[in-house]
Amino acid sequence: MQKSIRLVSGLYLKLALLTVAVGFALRIVLLFNAQTTSLSFSFGEWCEIFLLGAVNDFCAATVGFVFLWLFMLSVSRTKYTKPWGWIILGLLTAAFCYVAFFNTIFDEYGSVAPRIAMYVLGYWAGSFALRLFLPEGFRNHWTTVWFALFVVLYVGAIVFNGISEFFFWNEFGVRYNFIAVDYLVYTNEVVGNIMESYPVVPMTLGIIVVTLLITWYLFRHDLVRTEELKGWQWKAVVGPGYIAALLAAVGLLNFNTRFQDSGNVYVNELQANGLYKFYDAFVKNSLDYEQFYITRPEADAEAFVHEVYGSTGDNLRTVQSGEGPEIRRNIVLVTIESMSASYMERFGNTESITPVLDSLYRLGMAFDRVYATGNRTVRGLEAVTLSLPPCPGQSIIKRPNNAGMHSTGALLREKGYNVTYFYGGNSYFDNMETFFSGNGYDIVDQKSYSPEEITFANIWGVCDEDAYRKVIRTLNEQSGEGKPFFAHVMTVSNHRPFTYPAGKIRIPNDSKTRAGGVLYTDYALGQFLAEASKQPWFDNTIFLITADHCASSAGRTEIPLHKYHIPALIFAPGFVAPHEVGGIVSQIDLMPTLLSLLNMDYDSHFYGRSIFDPGYINRAFIATYQDLGYLEGDTFTILSPVRRYEQYRVVPTEANPHHLEPAEETDTTLVDRAVYYYQTSCKWNKR
Repeated sequence: MQKSIRLVSGLYLKLALLTVAVGFALRIVLLFNAQTTSLSFSFGEWCEIFLLGAVNDFCAATVGFVFLWLFMLSVSRTKYTKPWGWIILGLLTAAFCYVAFFNTIFDEYGSVAPRIAMYVLGYWAGSFALRLFLPEGFRNHWTTVWFALFVVLYVGAIVFNGISEFFFWNEFGVRYNFIAVDYLVYTNEVVGNIMESYPVVPMTLGIIVVTLLITWYLFRHDLVRTEELKGWQWKAVVGPGYIAALLAAVGLLNFNTRFQDSGNVYVNELQANGLYKFYDAFVKNSLDYEQFYITRPEADAEAFVHEVYGSTGDNLRTVQSGEGPEIRRNIVLVTIESMSASYMERFGNTESITPVLDSLYRLGMAFDRVYATGNRTVRGLEAVTLSLPPCPGQSIIKRPNNAGMHSTGALLREKGYNVTYFYGGNSYFDNMETFFSGNGYDIVDQKSYSPEEITFANIWGVCDEDAYRKVIRTLNEQSGEGKPFFAHVMTVSNHRPFTYPAGKIRIPNDSKTRAGGVLYTDYALGQFLAEASKQPWFDNTIFLITADHCASSAGRTEIPLHKYHIPALIFAPGFVAPHEVGGIVSQIDLMPTLLSLLNMDYDSHFYGRSIFDPGYINRAFIATYQDLGYLEGDTFTILSPVRRYEQYRVVPTEANPHHLEPAEETDTTLVDRAVYYYQTSCKWNKR
């Protein structure tokens, strides 16, 4: 009994200390990562990062030990004796048959989930049958091999997670968050992206070698002691003891989150445990505004919105755009993947990687201060399609029951337009297919391409040139129907792994750099407009070109403004005169502004407004999946869960015109406005 307890407790402590050691090394590395732009921490904050960080890692290791603990408790001779062996085999066989031949909960998840469940249960039933019918010596060897494999998997998982967190931070500047959770659903794209972006084979071999060396060094004496796990007396002690430790670890992890809400995001993220952050993001993907955020009396909030928009009910009103008849022009909306304004020469970039966008800014209606509503593609698509402030949690595009909404596509279809959503990848990704098809759009995606239409593709889809050629072919067909068209084009090339056809731009196609992705995306846009200008429908078409979001959203504050600043322009030679729009504009205002240029009258639930509306206020809605920002003038208000809020002032510097500093005094009027907008929008558009 004593030997068994020493074996189990020794394994637990070694794995926990290994987790703490890897976490400590990871924090050191992340401190010097390029994404970590500030190390101005106080003594107390340094203590939080390393001391509380070690506690969080130790607690996470305690929780993770549960699978090895369950395995060790399952080691027993009794389960092979009659009648228990036959009962267990019968249950496992029945479970396998149920999953293999009937509709189960796994089928609700689709994809490969049912197949994985079937393989696991099939293996479990088959291997138990072997152990049941073969001699005891075989069972002992089997137990030893699986015990060793479990330990290797644990060590490998600890090492692999440390490396994964480094790369995630390198991309996003934070620990695991909702993006990591979200991407687990789209295994094919994510795994393909990793395979094309990183030297996976050398890294995998390195992880395997390091894992085996650590396992041999720390656990070589433990792996041959499985005989000590037999019997039940030690289980009566270790079982309840671990459960108590598990409950304490879960409670402490949850308690320590209260120390992760300081004004410095890096302190919060560095002290946290990445796996717990992953779990936290998973359970918080859906956030109820009224439960988690500050609110105002419902009547006051609704009265404010109705006064601002001249609306009733759930912000319903008739938009009258101007004098004169409605102008029946074709509309092409291009949302460019991850195109930050900071890549443009107009906004200070010196790499000359957006010559087309920069030239278009001189030829059209150029917006200098447009801010994306979020940091994901679905947020940008939501903004230009529904013209709504972003609600906490998942984008409406990812939520259930999102069909039949008041969308730009549905509005234009009612006016006789052909409405099409073009995407170079598979539109099942991010639930785009369900959302757009349910809101008045026909869909042209990678499934619609014939083999000869694809000259280059990576895991995210066809290259932008192929996508634009498909757009032109489709619009040429639609223009012959005698109806105007609305084409919403979503590009994919400016995305890791940043691969594109060879010989198109000065940056080699195998460089896999962001600059190459940006330059190729800009080049493809230029090719598209050049080819479009040759089509008979071009002179009667208005183009809105913008981005879905910026390339990165990490920063010292929860919502760094400069990482939400996106380009936007309206281009229609001979119809829209070149001029600049210098005021703050939200991404949700872009389509209403375009519709007003066409003198369109329509019933609206939009929170977005035309900048030509006499009552227009220069403001922007900017959010993460938890923090909701409202920018008006030089004041930036952020609403956060646990009914918190904070305010910043925009204090431009030479290096950053969007630089934020904590406000010395709170402007309660702007806090109220932020609450009114978000509270009503989240209520009226709850899905």
